[in-house]
Amino acid sequence: MMSIAALALVACSCARAGEPPRAAPAPVLTSAEARDIHSFARPEIARVTHVALDLALDFAARRVAGTATLDVAARPDAAEILLDSKGLEIEAVTDGAGRALPWSHGEGNEIMGRPLSVRLGAARRIAIRYRSAPDAAALQWLEPAQTVGGRHPYLFSQGQAILNRSWIPTQDSPGIRQSWEARIVAPEPLKVVMSGDNLDPDGERVAGGRAYRFRMEHAVAPYLIAIAAGDLAFRPLGPRTGVWTEPGMLAAAAAELVDTERMMDAAEALYGPYRWGRYDMLVLPPSFPFGGMENPRLTFLTPTLLAGDRSLVGTVAHELAHSWSGNLVTNAAWSDFWLNEGFTTYFEHRIMEAVYGPERARQEVALSWDDLQSELEELGRNTPATALHLDLAGQDPDAGMNSIAYDKGAAMLRTIEASVGRQRWDAYLRSWFDRHAFQPTTSEMFLADLRRNLLRGDLALEQRLMLDQWVYRPGLPDNAVRPDPQAFAAVDQAVRAFAGGGAAGAAPYAGWNTAERIRFLGALPRRLPAARLGELDRAFRLSDSGNSEVLFAWLKLAIANRFDPALPAAERFLTTMGRRKFVLPLFEALIGQGEWGRPAAQRIYARARPTYHAVTRGSVDTAMRTAGLAV
Repeated sequence: MMSIAALALVACSCARAGEPPRAAPAPVLTSAEARDIHSFARPEIARVTHVALDLALDFAARRVAGTATLDVAARPDAAEILLDSKGLEIEAVTDGAGRALPWSHGEGNEIMGRPLSVRLGAARRIAIRYRSAPDAAALQWLEPAQTVGGRHPYLFSQGQAILNRSWIPTQDSPGIRQSWEARIVAPEPLKVVMSGDNLDPDGERVAGGRAYRFRMEHAVAPYLIAIAAGDLAFRPLGPRTGVWTEPGMLAAAAAELVDTERMMDAAEALYGPYRWGRYDMLVLPPSFPFGGMENPRLTFLTPTLLAGDRSLVGTVAHELAHSWSGNLVTNAAWSDFWLNEGFTTYFEHRIMEAVYGPERARQEVALSWDDLQSELEELGRNTPATALHLDLAGQDPDAGMNSIAYDKGAAMLRTIEASVGRQRWDAYLRSWFDRHAFQPTTSEMFLADLRRNLLRGDLALEQRLMLDQWVYRPGLPDNAVRPDPQAFAAVDQAVRAFAGGGAAGAAPYAGWNTAERIRFLGALPRRLPAARLGELDRAFRLSDSGNSEVLFAWLKLAIANRFDPALPAAERFLTTMGRRKFVLPLFEALIGQGEWGRPAAQRIYARARPTYHAVTRGSVDTAMRTAGLAV
């Protein structure tokens, strides 16, 4: 339902001979707010509707190579189509009959890469023969030693926000949804998985290894096309859910993720049917840069979630929620990233409440609020970066992906819920997903839809909600609903006791859950002498914690106080995983400690940098260079 923006053009649902017709893709928005400044594409003239990949994986050269065949919908007078490309080596471009088409690379920039222009003529299908660069930002090629098994290499991709243009020549914009299919050849005994319907899980023996085939019939944002290849095994968790990972991690991963089917049921009860068929997960090697990535049908997860007690599975609830907010209804441009992440964070908390109870949900909401306050203080409450709708001109969209989109966005939705009542809000939110299923949206569209279908002319409610202030202005509006002050009452009492001179061992730490432990460490005074830090470490074995969130909270406190005994734990942590949420703040903390921390930051980063994905590496590189340190 496009109430704000005009349709770019009506795309045909062209199908290959012998195939069933594909559904017409969702239209592209062309309002000023929806224009994607991070893509060279001009979808109002010509746009990609379907991508067919036929690629081989070359682990020795660290390249993918082969053909991308693109179906195109275009105006009758369209002379060319503009694609996004970063580092791709183009060998030839032909039409559907194999005739050569003129093409050229235009001027680009470091953030976006270069436009790839193809002269269309009458062609509405183009085939691009190409290969990716060895340093393609979306792809990480791992040596066997970087895997759990230690015997075979591994490949995985991370496409968000604009990285997939480094291995797929297409229009790499979240507003230009595309269906896709793929044939991927990998050397034996590696297995390939992708974020689509797995048509041949065992592959077909071919020259060079085995060929695996995949299909995504729904039109999706192109950043959601994902691939992984390695020594992989699968275990079902329920009728629609399962987990892939290396054989050595499979039992632990399955035990940790056993509640996924319950989460699926809870999510559907809240906001309608799951529309993607299966929901499987892939637990990746430690260098994966995020907690999770919501690739349809195959969420990618970090192994740092495997705490052994299911205490960190909120990330699974978050990635599952993206099946509605982000995958089903997608931000049309990265300036509205909060439409993906704020909705999903709110939905995550509702899933956690349904599966694990109100107390755990209240605690996770309170931690989200704490994170929001910390981010507001760090960024500055009145800086433009604290608005939900962002101006990202001249910036890598990744720069806007801080916790404001997640936690302020969720706080806005909780505030609306508190104002209109949960029953009314849930009915509206479910209808929002139904009305905009498989479509891109903008802040402008959401606010218009909210006013039309929820507020319905209620001026008093409009005034109470302060919608425009939430979305377009920095800081936190005065009407924000605060978390339950009793969510951590016992923990906060223990913090006060310790801060007043009480013994660390007096805190009932052993009986606390992970959220309570994180709250305790985060609420302690930020300035503590070494003796008190040592007391904490000895009492609770913090430096040896196997829970990544608890260890992270402890290391932030220890580094802020230049606590030497924690440095070995920091080095172990930073050199054994690449999750940016942990890596970047810890390096920034070390750098911020001047002559005490900067040498350690340089030494540790020199060792860890080659193991990090480009997403994490780029962020830490920037922090190091800003501080005048070499990388």
